[in-house]
Amino acid sequence: MELINVIVAAAAAYGFGAFWYMTLSKQWIAASGVACDADGNPANKSITPFILSGIAMLVVAGMMRHMFGMAGIGTVGAGLVAGLGLGAFIALPWIVINYAYADRPKALTYIDGGYAVIGSTIIGTVLALF
Repeated sequence: MELINVIVAAAAAYGFGAFWYMTLSKQWIAASGVACDADGNPANKSITPFILSGIAMLVVAGMMRHMFGMAGIGTVGAGLVAGLGLGAFIALPWIVINYAYADRPKALTYIDGGYAVIGSTIIGTVLALF
């Protein structure tokens, strides 16, 4: 049953990521500097980033499930707060550091950091639902 929980949580965060980045696609493309074709779409048509994103969400959800079990996090409220905390105080600072050293635009930090925080919150909430 835990495996299904992890898969559902990962799928929820992945689905939110699709919505997030489709909504902010123009801003993300401008901030990231990704090469685009004549139509303004990313030139790289590879499915590899999508596969890696799915795998990454499974890894994150699996580790969060493990941490929640060890910490005794079992209510939806506690899962939400723990997911929010992990995103805001673990993932986001790491993104900020990496992008600051790489001199990336602040907009990219906001977009990618926002996804890390909200995605972690979604995973934490879904994990606590089961």
